[in-house]
Amino acid sequence: MRIEAYNQVQQIYQSQKVNRSQKTGKVASTDRLQISSFGKDIQTAKAAVAGASDIREDVTAPIKARIQSGTYQVSPESFAEKLLKKYEEMR
Repeated sequence: MRIEAYNQVQQIYQSQKVNRSQKTGKVASTDRLQISSFGKDIQTAKAAVAGASDIREDVTAPIKARIQSGTYQVSPESFAEKLLKKYEEMR
């Protein structure tokens, strides 16, 4: 086995690769990241949701006040009806 011949062939191919890249004059391209407008909209929506409160005070404040004053009444029939309706929806 002649290793010298392999080395000579390898050197020829290496020099051809260098010559080709020099002739074309192209600069190596770099990777880029581009976020679509839809992706930007999602980021904006996520930021808005993260900044919003989990509890809607305008809805819960009146109920909380009625509970504290003792005037809030729950109908057992209405509660049972809504509970069964939710159970049926989940099945």
